[in-house]
Amino acid sequence: MKGFEQAFPLKLIPTKITKEEIKFNAAFVVHLLPKIDYKVLLYAASTVGIKNLPAELPRPIDATQHVDLLKALHHTLLEIHVEEGKLVCPKSEREFPIKQGIPNMRLNEDEV
Repeated sequence: MKGFEQAFPLKLIPTKITKEEIKFNAAFVVHLLPKIDYKVLLYAASTVGIKNLPAELPRPIDATQHVDLLKALHHTLLEIHVEEGKLVCPKSEREFPIKQGIPNMRLNEDEV
C-alpha cells in the first residue's frame, strides 16, 4: 500500500475459528520453526485464545526433549483455522476480510 511499507504484522480479528485434528509430526514442526517469526506467531496465537506458548523458544529445540512444546506449536500452526474475520493494517487501519479461510488482500487502484 502507498506509504505503508512497514505495516507488519497485521492485526488478526477472528470471528469464526475451526479446529481440525492432524497427526502430530515432531520433526515437521522442528523443521518449520526457523521459517517462522515467533513473536508474530505468539501474537496471532493469543488472538485465537492460545495462551500456553512460552515467550521465547528454547535453543536448540530437540524433538525428544520438547515434546509438549512441539505439540502445542503443532496445534497452533496446523490445527487452528481462521475461517471468518479480518486482518487490519496497523498503520492505515485498512481491513482485509477473511472468508472461508482465505484473506482478500486485494488493493484498490488508488492504494497501489
